[in-house]
Amino acid sequence: MAKKRLILEMGTGNDLYGEDYTKAAIRAVQDALHHSSLVLFRSLGLEHDAMRVDVTIGVPKPEQVDRDAIVSQIPFGTVTVTVKKGGLSVVDPDNDLHSIVANAGVEAWYDIPDGKYKLADS
Repeated sequence: MAKKRLILEMGTGNDLYGEDYTKAAIRAVQDALHHSSLVLFRSLGLEHDAMRVDVTIGVPKPEQVDRDAIVSQIPFGTVTVTVKKGGLSVVDPDNDLHSIVANAGVEAWYDIPDGKYKLADS
């Protein structure tokens, strides 16, 4: 059996006034999830909870993201969250405020039994 990436979705989220990195990251994950429909699992009779979900978040201050809050956004599978430096912090100098922009990549991986399905060569 080989684990294959079946889904990759990207999302962007922000917190315009609160400088809350976790809120921006959650919104980015929700944006990615709202672009995705997992009909593949139902169509092929695959169990949702058997997938591995890797979430990568990019924000200016990775240490300020609550990883458990991100995990709680993923409804299925075994979830791993990696937070890296990225995203944006847009400064409003008149109000001494930073608007935080987060980016998220959500990958779904699944063990595909050898010979069960034909996957296209990359």
